[in-house]
Amino acid sequence: MDIQSKLAILADAAKYDASCASSAAPKRSSRGGSGVGSTTGMGICHAYAPDGRCISLLKILLTNFCIFECAYCINRNSSSVRRARFSVDEVVDLTLAFYKRNYIEGLFLSSGIIQSPDYTMEQVVEVARRLRMNHDFRGYIHLKTIPDADPDLLRAAGVYADRLSINVELPTPTTLQRLAPEKSMPRIEASMGAMRERITEAKAERRKSRKAPHFSPSGQSTQMIIGADDTSDAQIIDRAASLYSGYKLKRVYYSAFSPIPDASSELPPQQPPLAREHRLYQSDWLVRFYGFAADEIPPPGGMLDLDIDPKLAWALRHREQFPVDLNRAPREEILRVPGLGTKSVAKILRIRKFRRLRSDDIAKLRVPTAKVLPFVILADHTPHRAKLEPADLRARLAPPPAQHDLFASA
Repeated sequence: MDIQSKLAILADAAKYDASCASSAAPKRSSRGGSGVGSTTGMGICHAYAPDGRCISLLKILLTNFCIFECAYCINRNSSSVRRARFSVDEVVDLTLAFYKRNYIEGLFLSSGIIQSPDYTMEQVVEVARRLRMNHDFRGYIHLKTIPDADPDLLRAAGVYADRLSINVELPTPTTLQRLAPEKSMPRIEASMGAMRERITEAKAERRKSRKAPHFSPSGQSTQMIIGADDTSDAQIIDRAASLYSGYKLKRVYYSAFSPIPDASSELPPQQPPLAREHRLYQSDWLVRFYGFAADEIPPPGGMLDLDIDPKLAWALRHREQFPVDLNRAPREEILRVPGLGTKSVAKILRIRKFRRLRSDDIAKLRVPTAKVLPFVILADHTPHRAKLEPADLRARLAPPPAQHDLFASA
């Protein structure tokens, strides 16, 4: 099979892994030296990092052959999907060729399990090692690691990669055991814990000496498949919060289950609404940046409202905490106002040091004023109590079903 055919198969097979952002990568450049690549440039880009940088990665599998039988995976051993496999040299050559054509800034490499976890991990690490050591590649490298592999291989991966990911796959150990019998949540968590400790040690060593080597400087991430079982959103949010606190993850990614050919009868016949994935990302943001506890966000039934964002849904359930006086309230209270993001709140706090905020100040922030004003008090604005009933507000603020904005601000 020629390279183009392999690329078509293995790039398409990699689309199911969402955990490939390149945020927080250290700044490296080939300018003034002989190295190849950069983490600061912009080629033909297809994604945006949280800091606003436009990024592009060559996102591929080393192979979609796999000895595992994960029921939810299209590349499982019993699947009839077309198979392909890159050699280490082919992945290295592709990465360099795409970079030199200004198509990419780096590489996201994952793989099915071939022969054994150790053998597969050796191949993945060797790609990164050759790029860094043989070609002085300075672009971004994200490696998907295999928790069952030898710990020495996982440590070697962190030496060459900017970020490592170990996917928990499913929200609960019970479902993982049922749908992916070769995988073990305790082993996955043990690998994540060891990775956390090594990342922490490397940072401490770097504080003592700038010559100390990096180890996965962009941290580690994970991914959960959503909708392959009956786990509630409340359980998923709680699980993500425990992963953040327990393993110091940079990101938890959510990937909506996608039905596959010849699927197991244990799997749902349909894909969950993509809006559910988006609401989980918004809830994740509320926990990480807005001061919400995981158990505050979901409604009593445990499932997020798909029609409105979770912050607005929370505010409608807690009308007694509003309106918030933007000229007096602490930052923690202002962050809970629907329609105000962290940057808008920072601007509000700066403005009110010099004068009292008015309605036109909110309009200048370019926030959705119709969403904000019912929940705030300003120097020239106090919301009418008669118009603050949750049902009325929901009817006014929820978009029509066909016009949901999946990228609306929290």
